[in-house]
Amino acid sequence: MSEPSLGEFEELVLLFVAAHNQEAYGVLILECLEEKLQKKVNISAVHVALKRMENKGFVESNFGGITNERGGRRKKYYSITSLGKKVLDRQYELRTSIYNQIPKISFGQ
Repeated sequence: MSEPSLGEFEELVLLFVAAHNQEAYGVLILECLEEKLQKKVNISAVHVALKRMENKGFVESNFGGITNERGGRRKKYYSITSLGKKVLDRQYELRTSIYNQIPKISFGQ
């Protein structure tokens, strides 16, 4: 059986879940993505990625308390799992090893 995969967008979402572990929720992740990517991101895309990663076992979720400011709705908070951290570590090692293969190139700058 092959190891679970992680797409580029999922990787970015998972990085923000890890960075804000146990305090990460959809809108916070959306705002972080838009700030770092400098472009608009659809909140539905964030929620779909979170659901996929929860199904793969990369994140876990729990609900916060009911608040008046949210009209009686609860926030869904996400945290990274040990499998999610392992997958992120593997992605980091892969990307770093490939990046380190780039020869020292001078573009005259």
